[in-house]
Amino acid sequence: MAEYRIAAIPGDGIGAEVVAAGLEVFRALEERQDGLKLNVESFPWGSDYYRQHGRMMAEDGLERLRGFDAIYFGSAGDPGVPDHVTLWGLRLAICQGFDQYANVRPARLLPGIRSPLEGCGPDKLDWVIVRENTEGEYSGAGGRVHRSQPHEVGLDVSVFTRTGVTRILRFAFELARQRPRKKLTLVTKSNAQRHAMVMWDDIHAEVKGDYGDVDSDKELVDAMTTRMVLKPQTIDVVVATNLHADILSDLAAALTGSIGIAPTANLNPEGRFPSMFEPIHGSAFDITGKGIANPIGSFWTGVLMLEHLGEAGAAARLMAAIERVTRVGDVLTPDLGGNATTEEVTDAVCQSLLGAND
Repeated sequence: MAEYRIAAIPGDGIGAEVVAAGLEVFRALEERQDGLKLNVESFPWGSDYYRQHGRMMAEDGLERLRGFDAIYFGSAGDPGVPDHVTLWGLRLAICQGFDQYANVRPARLLPGIRSPLEGCGPDKLDWVIVRENTEGEYSGAGGRVHRSQPHEVGLDVSVFTRTGVTRILRFAFELARQRPRKKLTLVTKSNAQRHAMVMWDDIHAEVKGDYGDVDSDKELVDAMTTRMVLKPQTIDVVVATNLHADILSDLAAALTGSIGIAPTANLNPEGRFPSMFEPIHGSAFDITGKGIANPIGSFWTGVLMLEHLGEAGAAARLMAAIERVTRVGDVLTPDLGGNATTEEVTDAVCQSLLGAND
């Protein structure tokens, strides 16, 4: 029996809805997968917790999470709480506190899902975006002085270290090496940002010599957006800074049909700390409580979590169940052009799991 301790943090908005859906699918998977047990403990941290306690998670939150095998996260964000409070108080506190420096975001067309790119099929859009996740533009270095005065100054300083850049580039090269096409694209903005971005280019030039079997190139971030739309078939693995990859991965999700299906893994690759897994769609308060949030992103996120735990068979079985549902296409939420509810999609994936002959 393979048992794992999973910390579930539903968070805000639709996070609670899709995490609940994900946990239901995990229970169905346990029934189908002999020898798998996910022992889940939920934590009520988020904006409601902030209103009661003045902080997004318990003061000893990281210490309480440290002993888990993985963290299953919903979202952070609430229109009644400043965005920088929700982000820095929960998600970034966990990512930076546990050195989850590799943010991995697959983007590919699932069966039955159409891309808004005309004529774009699964053979042309199958990417992984690797985002440096603990430094760069989200380092938190900076401040504001002379507040409310005409000469007020606000500074956000991007902090890049040779250690941080080198390790994320090596992680991305290793990932590219494992994929059939063995291709890597580095994204920077080194024509305008002539110090840190040029350092990224320089370190890329140094590191790629150790990966002669991987075809690598580089692209400026603005040019990358057009390449993603006009030449998707030229892309395989993309590696970029915290901010650039954050933006590019949302574009990637939209090009695969909906941000509602997109998963994320926040990895501490060395395993010194638990890694965290989350759908990328955010709290989406415009649809919270309507029962129409797309849970596929949370299910696919579960696949990434199972892969990280070494449960490749269970991961493949869950992914196959998801794809059977999307392929038929009659149980899809409104963001994918359907009229199904969160509950109906969840039930369909559970039935796909339990009724499959794989």
